[in-house]
This record gives sequence, structure tokens and C-alpha cells, in this order.
Amino acid sequence: MATSEALAAGTKVETSGSRSWGDVVFYTVLALCAAAFLITLQVIFFKAPVESTMGIVQKIFYFHVPIAYSMYVGAAVCFLGSAGYLARGTRGWDALARAGAECAVAMGVLVLVTGALWGAKAWGVYWTWDPRLTTALLSVLIYVAYVVMRAFAGDGDSERKFAAALGVLGAANLPIIHYSVQKWGGNHPKVITSGGGGLKHPDMKLALMLGFLTFTLLAVVLIWTRVRIELAASRLSEAEEEALELGVGEE
Repeated sequence: MATSEALAAGTKVETSGSRSWGDVVFYTVLALCAAAFLITLQVIFFKAPVESTMGIVQKIFYFHVPIAYSMYVGAAVCFLGSAGYLARGTRGWDALARAGAECAVAMGVLVLVTGALWGAKAWGVYWTWDPRLTTALLSVLIYVAYVVMRAFAGDGDSERKFAAALGVLGAANLPIIHYSVQKWGGNHPKVITSGGGGLKHPDMKLALMLGFLTFTLLAVVLIWTRVRIELAASRLSEAEEEALELGVGEE
């Protein structure tokens, strides 16, 4: 009996230690994200020069493109988690897929909003059915459907598998978004690729690179936070089920 109690105590200490280490890493990433935001905002608004054609509105670009990349990160994580859940069927993979989808929705909405603000200045309209805009909207709607289904369709194994299939399917649209300008043309500019324009000044390139770093860290923090919450909720649900099976809480 004493041996089993010692082993149990040792397991608790080890688990607590691993969680503490995970917390240290998490809060370190969170602090880096906050610091990166402050530095990025300073470079964008006080160091990068104002573009001669579009003026101050051009600075939306330093947010719009990194946010779009972060949407891809969320979608890729959703794909990875969905594929893992279909293969293994564990809660961890499901939590990862759900977190990635929610990150993709949040970033996707920001992409559409910042793109509309850019378009109002560049094109004179907030929205046009440009190939890249249309395919980006389609991706956002796919992940919105995933999030809505997970919120209201129950949490059974069949619901999670159906959502995982949707998460895998949603990733198929990402290459279409990326190559839509090359394949179908449209109004959407090609700024950082060959044949594009802008970003001639080194500080402009610095602002963009910092934007990529900052919003990548933000995506990591959002996904990591959501996974932690989802796994904690799963453990709580399992504990409640075990308590009911043991008759704890019954009158």
C-alpha cells in the first residue's frame, strides 16, 4: 500500500512538473508575441516610409499579408489535427483541429476586413468578385461551417469525424487561393512576388518581416490556448462521467 501511494505521489509530482514546464514555455511565447507586437507597430507607423501612391493606407499591407499567412497556419493546423483524428481518434488531435479552425476563422475575418479597407482606396469599392477574394471568402465560410457544426451539432465521435473530414477538405482550397492570381488574373496585386511592386525601401521589408513574425506568434498563442482549454474541458468531462459511474454526487 505504501509503495502504491508513493508511486501515485511521484506520478502527481511528475505531471505537475511537466505542466509547469509547459506553462513556462507558453507564457514565454505569449511575452514574445506581446513584445513583437510593440516592436512591429513602432516600425510600421514610425519607421517605414509612407508610400507615395496610396499614402498612409498602404500600411494596411503590413497587417493584411501576415494575417493571411496566419490564416493559412490555422488552416494547416486544422488539417493536421483532422487527419490525425481520422487516423487515431484521440481527443488531442480533435482539440488541435478545432483550435486551428477557430484560428483560421478569426484570421480569415481580419483578412477580409483589411482587404476591404485596402480595396476601398485602391479600387474605389470595398468588395469585388476577384478570384483571390472569392476563394478566400470560400475558405473562411468552410471554417465557419466547421466551428458552427462543432458548437451546435454535438460532441459524439460521428460528429467529430464529420468535422475532421471537413477540416481535411477545407485545406484543399488553400493552394487555389495562393495561385488564383497567377491562374485567373484579377485585380488583386502581386506585391512581394516577381513582377509585383512596392517594398522598395528596406524599412518596408523590415515591417513586413516583423508582421509575419508577430502574427505567426499570435496564431501559435491562439491555437495553443484553445488546445489547452479544450483538453481541460475534456478531462473535466471524463472526470464527471467517472464520478457518475462511481455514484459520486448522486442523492
